[in-house]
Amino acid sequence: MKFIAGVDIGNSTTEVAIADIEKGLNFLSSSIRKTSGIKGTIDNVAGIILALKEACDKLKINISKLDTICINEATPVIGDVAMETITETIITESTMIGHNPDTPGGIGLGIGKTVYLDELPNISSSEEVICVIPKSIYFERAAKELNRAMEKGLKINGAIAQGDDGVIICNRLVKKIPIVDEVAYIDKVPMGMIAAIEVALPGETIKVLSNPYGLATVFNLSPEETKHVIPISRALIGNRSAVVIRTPEGEVKERIIPAGKLILLGSRKKDIGIEDGSNKIMEALKEVWPLTDVTGESGTNVGGMIERVRQVMGELTHQCTSNIKIQDILAVDTFLPQKVKGGVAGEFALENAVALAAMVKTNRLPMEDIARKLQEETKVKVIIAGVEANMAVLGALTTPGTDKPLVILDMGGGSTDSAYISKGNVIKSIHHAGAGEMVTMLIKSELGLEDYSLAEDIKMYPLAKVESLFNLRYEDGSVCFFQKPLDASLFARNIVVKDNEMIPVPTKHSLEKIRIVRREAKKKVFVSNVIRALTDIAPNNDIRGIDFAVLVGGSAMDFEIPEMISDELSHYGIVCGSGNIRGSEGPRNAVATGLVISYYNKIRSN
Repeated sequence: MKFIAGVDIGNSTTEVAIADIEKGLNFLSSSIRKTSGIKGTIDNVAGIILALKEACDKLKINISKLDTICINEATPVIGDVAMETITETIITESTMIGHNPDTPGGIGLGIGKTVYLDELPNISSSEEVICVIPKSIYFERAAKELNRAMEKGLKINGAIAQGDDGVIICNRLVKKIPIVDEVAYIDKVPMGMIAAIEVALPGETIKVLSNPYGLATVFNLSPEETKHVIPISRALIGNRSAVVIRTPEGEVKERIIPAGKLILLGSRKKDIGIEDGSNKIMEALKEVWPLTDVTGESGTNVGGMIERVRQVMGELTHQCTSNIKIQDILAVDTFLPQKVKGGVAGEFALENAVALAAMVKTNRLPMEDIARKLQEETKVKVIIAGVEANMAVLGALTTPGTDKPLVILDMGGGSTDSAYISKGNVIKSIHHAGAGEMVTMLIKSELGLEDYSLAEDIKMYPLAKVESLFNLRYEDGSVCFFQKPLDASLFARNIVVKDNEMIPVPTKHSLEKIRIVRREAKKKVFVSNVIRALTDIAPNNDIRGIDFAVLVGGSAMDFEIPEMISDELSHYGIVCGSGNIRGSEGPRNAVATGLVISYYNKIRSN
């Protein structure tokens, strides 16, 4: 027997296919393991050996029994959500905005002068006030003091509480007032200033304080002053409760941050500002295509991001940073939670931002280092057998029902690779930055999650809402019932249903909002990259000249990405679906299979 192993080093996973080529081409085994280190670096060797061992164990042979190991030319891709905020809201200490606690008390809008609870006996009955309640004052005492003051005729129109006491204080009041609680930085609340508090009904959002004209009415603002409160109203949109306190000297500024410029080098040089947004950046990329390199304006966020990419790849591949070229970028509009300066409870507001993924082109040296190291570790001959996309075409053609001419779309973790093979076996391929990992980063940033693995689960699995301890409702509306009660901690929570596991999503966003963020992130990355790829490799650059497209790679196993892409390509009359490599592997293992086929074809032709 003559065993040949094909090894596909991907951004997320390393895949292996083993075949016996002594009497024809006979595939025997395959495996998949998480990629160790960044794709295209020496750290990949550990993951390759684990994947090879797993595939060999299925055949009950040792790695040393392999005749040849074929690896792909792995192009490293670094995806990074560059913190390129287009606008930033700054609220000075003299102007505070409130937040959105889980359980505010009361309903309605209250306007008045801020006073501490202990000062109520000294307040004139003619004044309208908003009472400030520190955490040191127990809720029962707070309620008694408020009731006593109201009985004396004081006009208490609302309250700001530091503790989580809004509902229980309100329940004890003779006259119900809006109460915003959980205001952590209550010591920052200025006394003797006009404040406005608004609490909406459960399930609804505030209407007055999230409207710049509502704020203008409350604070008697001039047209010019109304322009300045737009950042406040925008930060409060969607909240169930809010408090705004404004002193006469208060000032809200909204300024453009120098996010920096991208300098695209290709057929010509083009500068494009991050603040112009992703559409303008991608239009500029088309103008200079093919891209030879990208730099960023020094002293700016984007300049730092581009240089960080070069430094990381330089260190990992032991090359001078000047030798590392960025061969593609993908820009996507997104939102990032930014801390509002001057907020009373650590508030965050979503600001416009641009996410960037960069594909780094290094020379062949790193792959030769990987091959050399792998050969030393395994004592088996190792060769660099071919370009990733070209190998994926050969693997995709093992899908039953496919034939040339054919387009493959290899959607992995870091890049979207595509290739077209004509009837005459002429292959044209291209690599684009941005794939599954960028989608995960977009989900993480837009939902304000701290856990990357949770964002990954949200990307890969369906959502549901636990409606009772015995049933949950999936995002598509279907209901699932259980004979045994669910964990009480999941009650009324949004969850990710991962196989037989239920993972709560620690965010106040609705189920529909989470679903929209997930689907939009996938569309922004995959659908746009697929259209870019097909335009570049199609005959005469006309997408309508393509008849068949096969989706391969880890992202082709996603529960909604193939459907999204098929829907989009149906507009061009393209038949599109997920591949089934060798009739048994699904969309996985295309490159690894193609590497073995390529090696076998060369041996046979010689």
